[in-house]
Amino acid sequence: MLRIREVIVVEGRYDKNALSQVADAVIVETSGFGIYNDAAKRRLLRTLAEARGLIVLTDSDGAGFQIRSFIKGCVDPKLVRHAYIPDVYGKERRKRSPSKEGKLGVEGMPPQLLLDALLRAGATAEDGEAPAAERIKKADLYARGLSGREGSAERRKALLEKLDLPERLSADGLLDVLNATMSREEFYRLPL
Repeated sequence: MLRIREVIVVEGRYDKNALSQVADAVIVETSGFGIYNDAAKRRLLRTLAEARGLIVLTDSDGAGFQIRSFIKGCVDPKLVRHAYIPDVYGKERRKRSPSKEGKLGVEGMPPQLLLDALLRAGATAEDGEAPAAERIKKADLYARGLSGREGSAERRKALLEKLDLPERLSADGLLDVLNATMSREEFYRLPL
């Protein structure tokens, strides 16, 4: 598995599942065309792009290119790289019939092909992980009262609002974003 510095943007959860099998990275879903009406997610993408850069990996159908184009207009193009998958005709195993255009999406691609697409796009491979002491862990969220305690959901929601992040971001999602945008020391300096 390759550890990638940039944040990878995909269309949906099945794409995210397929990609998480080959890349250790922060992966954000657009919820398909849901990104069009989700101002908080667009702000999140801008924040993550400024902190780490983005790699957009959408399906090779018309909808995928439409979403890709929309993201180009939301985020500074200098901070975005684009990974492309080839046109492969067929259907994903979980689906009863092929897509409208008959092409496989990200979720249907072989793992090596996904990895190759990311590397061709200029993904930055990192050697190993940051030392555990420097990364924000679930225990840190607990210590600050953001998970696993009475009232933690309300405190987490307030922090999400303060950081201008989507309110539906889970504790695990928050952890990914925090590790992508700040150090553990900066996290402990955040006023809660």
